[in-house]
Amino acid sequence: MATFGPIRAFVDDIADLSPNFRRIVFTGPDLDSLVTGSCFDQRIKLIFPTSGSLPVIADGENWYREWLEIPENERGVMRTYSMRYLDRKNDQTRISVDFVMHEMDGVSGPAAQWAKNAAVSDEIVIIAPRDGAASGGIEFNSGDADRIVLLGDETAAPAIARILEDLAKEQSTVPCTAYIEVPTNQDCVTIDAAPHHGVTWLPREGALHGSRLAPALGWDVSDDARISAVSPDRAEDDLVWETPAYSSAGECVSDISAPVHGTYYWIAGESGVVKQLRRFLVNEIGVDRSQVAFMGYWREGVSMKG
Repeated sequence: MATFGPIRAFVDDIADLSPNFRRIVFTGPDLDSLVTGSCFDQRIKLIFPTSGSLPVIADGENWYREWLEIPENERGVMRTYSMRYLDRKNDQTRISVDFVMHEMDGVSGPAAQWAKNAAVSDEIVIIAPRDGAASGGIEFNSGDADRIVLLGDETAAPAIARILEDLAKEQSTVPCTAYIEVPTNQDCVTIDAAPHHGVTWLPREGALHGSRLAPALGWDVSDDARISAVSPDRAEDDLVWETPAYSSAGECVSDISAPVHGTYYWIAGESGVVKQLRRFLVNEIGVDRSQVAFMGYWREGVSMKG
């Protein structure tokens, strides 16, 4: 069974994919403890230095508690990301992470600010599952679903891309459709999806965040179903996180951990938008909870932690 733990890594390459996406590739000997394979929406944590140096965290199951015990001005900043790529070539393992270069009122968050100023050889700490098989952090589980629908904003785009490419690599024959909302038309980056998997990019071009996702989901569920543009929920509550196996709201969780038929919905992005999409699917359309996974990756106007 794999365990999560701290891994030292170095920036190996930096590429601007579009106006709002920057890909940073990490490598280092510690990454060789990861076994490559399908990772779908595998989450990892990155620790960025804030005082000129990275914290020293002992390896082991108690790494998080030990990290919290480090003085706040010395332990760095932790943020959660999805792996865009995990591969090994010429006996060198690399992890690629696609950063969304967020700016609110001209100010970037600590992760985007680090990515903006990153240089080759910069060091970082990555918290990732070792030995290959993840002990958590993967929510995608389509089970025996007859169809898959992936929906998300730019923060979910790397996970959606990885899911599509892993499905293609595994030669999945299940029809899959992805809808990805991004800031501009230039942010429609390349995804190596299978020919029978459709990808629809939804550039906002200044429109309200989530306003392109809502109609896409409505059209997909029913030709007659429509929902209006989504206004993000700014309530100071936790991020929504509802999957067949877990409920952040404490709802009754189904004994079925993955769909056995029908359409499986995987939806992620801004939490207020995701809540409204969830309400539409579950409450208005009547989709069973065992068929859906809803993940709030961030909340508009709030600097997320961890």
